[in-house]
Amino acid sequence: MNSGSFKNRFISPIFQFLQDSRAVGIVLIACTLISLVIANSPWQDAYTGFFNTLFDPAGGHHYNYKGLHLPNSWLLWINDGFMALFFFLVGMEIKRELTTGELASVKKSLLPILAAIGGMLAPALIYTLFNGTSPYAHGWGIPMATDIAFSLGILSLLGKRVPLSLKIFLTALAIIDDLGAILAIAIFYTDALHMLYLYIGAGIFVLLLLMNYFKVQRIILYLIPGLVLWYCIFNSGIHATIAGVLLAFCIPLNKIHSLEHTLHDPVNFLIMPIFALANTAIVFPPDLFHAFTHSVSFGIIAGLVLGKPLGIFFFCLVAVKMKMASLPANTNWKQLWGVGMIAGVGFTMSIFIATLAFKPVDIQVISVMSVILASLLSGLAGFIFLRAIK
Repeated sequence: MNSGSFKNRFISPIFQFLQDSRAVGIVLIACTLISLVIANSPWQDAYTGFFNTLFDPAGGHHYNYKGLHLPNSWLLWINDGFMALFFFLVGMEIKRELTTGELASVKKSLLPILAAIGGMLAPALIYTLFNGTSPYAHGWGIPMATDIAFSLGILSLLGKRVPLSLKIFLTALAIIDDLGAILAIAIFYTDALHMLYLYIGAGIFVLLLLMNYFKVQRIILYLIPGLVLWYCIFNSGIHATIAGVLLAFCIPLNKIHSLEHTLHDPVNFLIMPIFALANTAIVFPPDLFHAFTHSVSFGIIAGLVLGKPLGIFFFCLVAVKMKMASLPANTNWKQLWGVGMIAGVGFTMSIFIATLAFKPVDIQVISVMSVILASLLSGLAGFIFLRAIK
């Protein structure tokens, strides 16, 4: 086989697939299925151990490497470190849309903010209805979060059936939603905040804002302080990925397009698949059915599957009817409801909050399995609904 034939038969189709808007979603779902299968196979110990084994068994969340306090496992490196690049990319997209794109007007930018608030309050309220007077009331934050990577991956599977403005709306909603979840973690689910790291991080953020204000153009002068910002936020007790969003909003607008182009493929086809493999390395409990008959599972599943679309849709409806905001361009209420359903894919942040909310391992397992089922139901329902409507 000559090189030209090899390129035409194997290399070119791969590049064509990667350029397809649905490729990210397909890769993410494939990685999730592969990971779940391996995690529940004879190789489960080696597979889950690779991601979860601590470099320093006594170090907890942090690993002391030559005086630096860094993530203490590959899973923590992926979620706290590599995913900060994903948040950096998404943050730049949001900044671009807020300044020159679909979210540039007050009415259009207000809608995802209100939608995110509704999408957090309704699930938390529904969870509280099931568990408010029980020992499990502290889990109200679990169904609040929307997973950006998976929700956008599912939406991308619909291709041109979904207008770009709706994808931007979901991106903005999910970012605001995750920032809300991060604030909830910082206030209600953090045992201790390290204020010195917070103060230093705040100082670096102010420095980055000043650099942007004085039109500093060299990107490296933003990236080096950005790494220090990530380190400070990671050690402050707040989820480190927020550093990616903060840095993104400091990047000069005229540099964003080239940075997005540079990061698009590595983030979407390397970091996000690794993220999917690591975060779905979950061993199913022997009594799988029992995990879904607990009041905690009822609250989580109902919160994500029902609370998310209800809260998002209701807050948007009120905002539009009161003329506070307007629907995204070329969209309708049916599409908005479908996006609300997909926003019920909680996954990473929901699982993370579950591990903080509950100390007993059996309740953590119930919570994680409920998040997985609710995310699967929300993703499938939203995909089928958006595909069916005109």
